[in-house]
Amino acid sequence: MRHYTVHLRRHGLDPDRDLVLVKEGFSWPAFLFSMLWALWHRLWLVAALFFAVQVALGLVLAIWAPDPVSAGAVSTGAALILAYAANDLRRWTLERRGFVEAAVVAADGRDGAERRFLDGEPSLAADLRR
Repeated sequence: MRHYTVHLRRHGLDPDRDLVLVKEGFSWPAFLFSMLWALWHRLWLVAALFFAVQVALGLVLAIWAPDPVSAGAVSTGAALILAYAANDLRRWTLERRGFVEAAVVAADGRDGAERRFLDGEPSLAADLRR
């Protein structure tokens, strides 16, 4: 069973934009596709910072000139750090955009978590149906 945080932006209530569920824990897509993952989720600042870190690491590795295995380990380490922090960075960005963390829900998948949250908030479910 996975845990999700539910984030709401109550003005206007568009179900596609104003109710966001973010999974807790490690993010495989962020690990495998770091920059694309950040851009897909519209995390512009995170993408820019990760790009700057990658450029800085590239420069340090070019100057230091380690063997390819060490360079790969450093790059993999940077991707691991982002993957472990990815969903927290999403929550941080949502907070900056005016979302409020409304609940933490446990469910087998995203749809189940959304259903479980809306079952506990019937007035919100009615607003979202309009």
